[in-house]
Amino acid sequence: MLVATLLYEASVFLSGAVDPAFLEFIPAIVVIAFLESRRIAVGSTLLMAAAGLVARIISHRQPLADEWVRAILLVLAGGMIAFLFDRSRQSLQAALDIKLAAVEAAESRYRRAFERAALGFATANDKGELLRLNKRLSALLGYLEDDLVGRRIDELVHQDDSAMLKNSLAALTSEAPWFGAEIRLVRRDGSTLWAWLTLSLSASDTVPSDSLFVVVDDITERRAAREALIAQNEWLDLALSAGRLGTWRIDYGQDVISGSRQFWEILGLSPMAFRPLSDLSSIVHPSDWGKLAPPSGKERRGANYDVEIRLRRPDGQVRWIALRGREENHDGRDQRIGIAADLTERRQTTLLRAAVRKQENLMLELRHRLSNLFPVITAIVKMQDAPGGNIVKFKDALVERIRALEATHMLLTRSADQSSTIRDLLVQELQPFSKDGRTTITGPDIKISGGAAESFAMIIHELTTNSIKHGVLGDARGKVEARWAFASGGAGDEIAFDWIETGRRRAAPIKRQGFGSMVLGIDGTPLVGHSSQFEVREDGLRYSLRLSPTEIQA
Repeated sequence: MLVATLLYEASVFLSGAVDPAFLEFIPAIVVIAFLESRRIAVGSTLLMAAAGLVARIISHRQPLADEWVRAILLVLAGGMIAFLFDRSRQSLQAALDIKLAAVEAAESRYRRAFERAALGFATANDKGELLRLNKRLSALLGYLEDDLVGRRIDELVHQDDSAMLKNSLAALTSEAPWFGAEIRLVRRDGSTLWAWLTLSLSASDTVPSDSLFVVVDDITERRAAREALIAQNEWLDLALSAGRLGTWRIDYGQDVISGSRQFWEILGLSPMAFRPLSDLSSIVHPSDWGKLAPPSGKERRGANYDVEIRLRRPDGQVRWIALRGREENHDGRDQRIGIAADLTERRQTTLLRAAVRKQENLMLELRHRLSNLFPVITAIVKMQDAPGGNIVKFKDALVERIRALEATHMLLTRSADQSSTIRDLLVQELQPFSKDGRTTITGPDIKISGGAAESFAMIIHELTTNSIKHGVLGDARGKVEARWAFASGGAGDEIAFDWIETGRRRAAPIKRQGFGSMVLGIDGTPLVGHSSQFEVREDGLRYSLRLSPTEIQA
């Protein structure tokens, strides 16, 4: 630049052109001050000023004083330019040093992170050849670092995954600058390593020598645990499917219910990830809808949940469903999780077995009652005598007593537990006289079963028959009151029974011991109970006896 400026000055001098007044030296001074040091710029300025001054003195074109002033101004301007550019250079150099130091520090940190990372790191060129790698990657693959440098990535990949890697490398572009997948790598000893391999382009516009950044994460144990979990879930699904069970979850915070495919099949609904809980209100029995209500109170968290609900599926089938699980709270939302089982067949089987068992018991009881009925009939025949040897009257009396026994037997048979109440037996016997208000029956509901009921019915029948023939029921104005109560007011005490007739009797007191006397227990030993008393008065009759709880329940 200095030589060119001096040549330019000489050409101007020789050609006699217009003198640029030392201004032609300024560009050269600026360039020299920018490119060189301050001293060289000052020296060049002095040399240019001297050359210009000599050239003008020789030409004598202007006064000598003006030439010296211009030369001095040139020297001052050049010195100022040299100093200004030198200071700017120093400031720029200081800033550059700071930035270089920061870059070096960042590079040092990156280098330490690269070398000490828990993941395997490497750089590779566009051909997939490894250029640099950290110790972790060497340890994962079982190679020394020098053994891996220069090797292609696809040489370390299992042969079954090499095609996927090749296609993924070819697909890396500026629009899709990275790729990640689970790939099997082969160690030096031949064993397989499952890794999550990530390849990234380091630049998109230009392709430097280390254009690929490689990250290797060992997921062998993680994958093994995941495969074990998948296998366990498959076994669980198989067990649930074999047991016709479904899993479900109710989230009361979002008011939704989710479940497995088997769960929705049990409900008769199409499988869905989530359903509003209100959707089930159309199929769940209204009486059971409250069982799906949210848990009340924090003390219920973690408690077991076990309910049975009835539902009518969309196809019209009525099913019994058991929901068993526990109550939880996640993120402040109450939830229930568990399994569902269809209990319909089991309940039907249970009800059927109960009905069969009940029927069997009924048949056994009927068989027992029938077997007991014949001795009773035989006893009635033996105790019944023929008044005055009249066979017709004997037959009529015998048939009447057998029909009374039949009526009692039919009353007991209609009862599910082969029992009746004292009230029912009295109402049945006195029904023909109850319409005229001639009978009064009062007392608590007390059941009397089995042979005790039949014996008590025979007592009532004898009292009624005796009253019709000899007592107040044979008179239109006579009345009968039958009452009973616990002797001491307690439900476990003896029962005191009274038969009271009021009105005119048409016959004298009974003196002979016939069938009726034996049934009523004139001697104090009736067919059932004890302490029987028979009192005949002019205006009526009073009969009483005691029944113990063990007798009437026998």
